[in-house]
Amino acid sequence: MVPWVKLGRAQIPNKGGELLFSRRGEEFSIRLSGVRGELMNSRVYNSEKELSQLGCAHLTSTPNAHVLVGGLGMGYTLAAALNEVTPCSQVTVAELIPEVVEWNKGPLGNCAKNPLQDPRTTVKIGDVKHLLNTRTPTYDAILLDVDNGPEGLTHSDNNWIYSLDGLQDIYEVLKPNGMLAIWSAGPDYLFSVRLKTAGYKVNTCIARARKGKGSKHTIFLAKKAIN
Repeated sequence: MVPWVKLGRAQIPNKGGELLFSRRGEEFSIRLSGVRGELMNSRVYNSEKELSQLGCAHLTSTPNAHVLVGGLGMGYTLAAALNEVTPCSQVTVAELIPEVVEWNKGPLGNCAKNPLQDPRTTVKIGDVKHLLNTRTPTYDAILLDVDNGPEGLTHSDNNWIYSLDGLQDIYEVLKPNGMLAIWSAGPDYLFSVRLKTAGYKVNTCIARARKGKGSKHTIFLAKKAIN
């Protein structure tokens, strides 16, 4: 068996732990150090792709759309968003950890066909929260895959995103009829209630980790309801 080769490591802010970046042949992995397990693998990305397809479905013919992607990961969410929007649209991706951006600029970028090189892509290094609490309608779609879902795993500040206060602030930065799509490792009924309380029209979809098989993940689709 081909052994794993460690390519890099990075600290998650606020004592969130350490990321380990490894390669085995053409397969890449990003995992938490210790026994906390794998976060991402370059062979398992279907649910990240569906996050973008579902979250941007209303933008396929919208000129000058602006999409925000929270969490670069291995680039699959960003790449799928770029495939959904028009040539004159813009996709901003916010990534908390600078090393993740650098890994995507290297060989890892080939997995998702180098979406960082697309001229429609703008990278913001830092907490996506700073783009979500401006209270200015800016985005036609917001795609969030920044943690394990409503129950934060790697970065405690992510809990704000899933709180009622955070969801209400995100509502304000969506344009009319904008869509908030959130990836989650599993279902969360109380989170759906929280989204509705914040004013969204809510649906949930199940997405498999691999197309047609693998773990079942949940995508929350929350539309900005316009009276």
